[in-house]
Amino acid sequence: MKFMCEGLVLSDAAITVSKACASRTTMPVLECIKMTACNDGVTLVAYDGELSIEKKIKADVLEEGEICVNGRFFSDFIVKVADMPVAIATGDKGLEISYGDSCSFMQVLPASDFPKLKGREEEENYFEVKESDLKTLIAKTVFCCATDESRPILKGCLLETEKGKLHATALDGYRMAVAECPAEGKETGMKLVCPARTLTEISRMLEGGDGTLRVGVSGNMLSVSVNDTSLNSRLYTGEFVRSDKIFPTKFNTVVSVSRAGLIESAERAAVLIRGDKNNLVMFDIRGNSILITANSEIGNVSESVKADVSGNELKIAMNGKFLLDALKALDEERAVLSFNSAVSPFTLENENKKDNAYLILPVRTTA
Repeated sequence: MKFMCEGLVLSDAAITVSKACASRTTMPVLECIKMTACNDGVTLVAYDGELSIEKKIKADVLEEGEICVNGRFFSDFIVKVADMPVAIATGDKGLEISYGDSCSFMQVLPASDFPKLKGREEEENYFEVKESDLKTLIAKTVFCCATDESRPILKGCLLETEKGKLHATALDGYRMAVAECPAEGKETGMKLVCPARTLTEISRMLEGGDGTLRVGVSGNMLSVSVNDTSLNSRLYTGEFVRSDKIFPTKFNTVVSVSRAGLIESAERAAVLIRGDKNNLVMFDIRGNSILITANSEIGNVSESVKADVSGNELKIAMNGKFLLDALKALDEERAVLSFNSAVSPFTLENENKKDNAYLILPVRTTA
């Protein structure tokens, strides 16, 4: 195999596909990028057993062939020569990388070791959504997906299509996010659980414009293509928690507050509880204000934020990071926080737009 191309083009492709390289595996080839030089281009692909990303680039192919090279090392190295043309070739020492007046080598594995990936199957179902809408939807929900292995399905986000809408639900056992955006599909009522990592990679692929993205589903596989980049991912199977069975419909205390003001106060409190195991922030809701307190070995914070309060007075403790994550995912000037008791889940949403909302479990305290 031998080809020549611009370093920046190769670097961009290597960085893109290396996101699908396995980081911990007993199969070294899954840590690799497979490069295939054919006709007038080169195809780079990586696959970790769940997610595959493929990107095609134009190149001057002098000798067709294919090889596997460690994805992390290759992408990191090519970034360093991205400002000049590069020549890639296979030789006795492995992969030969020529740039300027210099030449370096990397160890390789045979392309035959790389798993055989199925071609893109005919879609059984699909939905179409504006790129900017999907990018926003992912940003508003994916941070609430679980990161541990205790309940694997919670590492994904539930996507549902219904009556011209795409609904997303994510939770990790302590908080939940729901959001929606306009979408059209082959048929309504589609439900799938997509890995959070897959959604993050799709978001990175999107420029966020007004273009329409088609998301195809076949069996337990999801696929998307953006320009010369294709992504395929396995979907999770199992029963996902229903948000309509968890979100309260009635509340005893409802607070309307400046979102920016509450974020600023919570961020100051977060400075002193940084690294604290419970990351605890306390709200004392009474009159026309929220008294926000936080205590740690470093010091304490006590601030009052003006608010419109209706209903019962309440003292409630919560995880400060969860509070800030939800507030920052909202996008109106005023946020509405709704409570029932010090031990019941509470919700956060925009005052007017109702296209996303968050539910957080409070922290029980001994005080």
